[in-house]
Order: sequence, then structure tokens, then C-alpha cells
Amino acid sequence: MTEKLDNDRRLLCEAVEKAVSMKMRTPKDFDFLRDRIYSKLNILISSTTLKRIWGYLVDESTPRDSSLSVLAQYLGYRDFETFCQRITDDGISASDPVLGRHLHVTEDLQAGDQIILKWDPLRVCTIKYLNDSRFQVICSEKTRLQPGDTFFCTTMIEGEPLYLDRLCQGDNQPIGYVCGKKGGITFEIIR
Repeated sequence: MTEKLDNDRRLLCEAVEKAVSMKMRTPKDFDFLRDRIYSKLNILISSTTLKRIWGYLVDESTPRDSSLSVLAQYLGYRDFETFCQRITDDGISASDPVLGRHLHVTEDLQAGDQIILKWDPLRVCTIKYLNDSRFQVICSEKTRLQPGDTFFCTTMIEGEPLYLDRLCQGDNQPIGYVCGKKGGITFEIIR
């Protein structure tokens, strides 16, 4: 492996550790990371592969680009090559990437699309995209959001809080509202 590739892989590992707020030191740490990746991307990468990438297991094999790309995708990049292109010579990313899967409402949704939002503890809400960054609540469980409520939102980032703007509930004045303040949200688009 070339020196630059070794350095890029090291930077990728450091960025992943920063994203999960822990150093990969024990077998349980790699199991934890494997589960986080699967939860976020629905892609299974083995703990053994992760250990090899981090150098926890020493052997002569070179990590596959596809494995490194899974880690880059976990950080919000398209693939490992894109991650490498965004790293400067001093090892610092030219800009901080979005660390989770993200949705640009006006670009990624069409009127009528529905999204299932989930956040802890056991909150579930189905919303419908109306148009112009405006949504309507269809149904919700264990949240303060009620069917018929409307709000504006331009971006959703998995693993981050979701900020609702101008939430209208009945005759009340519009307010701001945050979903998943502590652990962030997950979402699934239904078309």
C-alpha cells in the first residue's frame, strides 16, 4: 500500500472514531461499530474486516476499496475515493461532511411522498410532503405531533435532531419543534 493510501485510511478511521465518539480498541468496539454501520446503511461489514482496516488484526491483506467505501458512506461521502479527494495535505477535510444519510427535501422528494420518522424513546411519526418544504403529520405514536399538524423542513439528517419550522397545531401560534434532540432521528421514505 502506498504511503498516501495508508494515510488516507488512517484519516478515515479517525473520522469514523470521531463520528461514533469512541476509539476502536477492543473486539466489542468493532462489534459496536459493525452494528452502527448496519443500522445506518443496512450494509453488513464484518467485525474482522473492521479490525483489519484499523490494524487491530495484522495480516498481509490490503483492505478492499468496497470496505473502505462503506466506512466513507457511513460518514456521508459517496465512496472512499470521494473521501480521499476531500482530504487536504495536512489531513484535514476541506469541510466537515454531513455524518449521516441526508435528505434535501426540495431535491429528493415529490409532493405526496411519505416519510416515517423514528427517534428515541420509541417515537414514530409518519409525515406527508405537501410541497415547497411543507409537511403534514399523518399519524404519530408517543410524540406531541398530531395528525393534521403542518410544518416546514428543508433537510433531514439521519442521526441528527430534526428541526421543524413553523409547526402549526390547531389554532395555536406556529412554533419551532425539535425531534430526536438527544440521539437524532432515522427516516424511511415511502413512495
